[in-house]
Amino acid sequence: MSAGLPETLDAWRALAAGRSFTGKVPLRAMPRLCEALQEPDGDCEYALSFGRGALNLAHVEIAAQARLPLLCQRSLQRFLLPVAVAQKLALLSSEGQEASLPEGYEALLLAADGLVRPLDLIEDELILALPVVAIDVAAAPLDAGVMVAADAGAATDTRENPFAVLANIKHHKQRDPS
Repeated sequence: MSAGLPETLDAWRALAAGRSFTGKVPLRAMPRLCEALQEPDGDCEYALSFGRGALNLAHVEIAAQARLPLLCQRSLQRFLLPVAVAQKLALLSSEGQEASLPEGYEALLLAADGLVRPLDLIEDELILALPVVAIDVAAAPLDAGVMVAADAGAATDTRENPFAVLANIKHHKQRDPS
């Protein structure tokens, strides 16, 4: 069964019904993600499926794809970073259950009422996919001439080592046992 994404849903009921959701959502609908974007233009395609996996473990599987508009820290130009995420979140009712999760699952601790905001789950995964430093690999450095000049200056730096004096004193004390 596929349906539009509700604002909130009961995860346990969605699990019992085997619900799945697919569609598109505008990036501007995710305010926390928008803080990291150059402009909140574009859409995110998503798929959420509630089910049971290994060891009958209740989970929600999230898949999302988007082209995120970021500011390249090398060229200071806007670029689109293609992002595709796939994650299985184990539905947990207590923190103690997290220790026994099989490999490939992340924990999603549910509140007592079992309500979740599906859009928040998608947004969380996209935020986690953001690079620490956004760099467009196709972009040239901002000003290569300045960088080359700085590197050349560092290579010809012949300042005296301030610890050389201490090394000379130590050398003389070792030679002169008095």
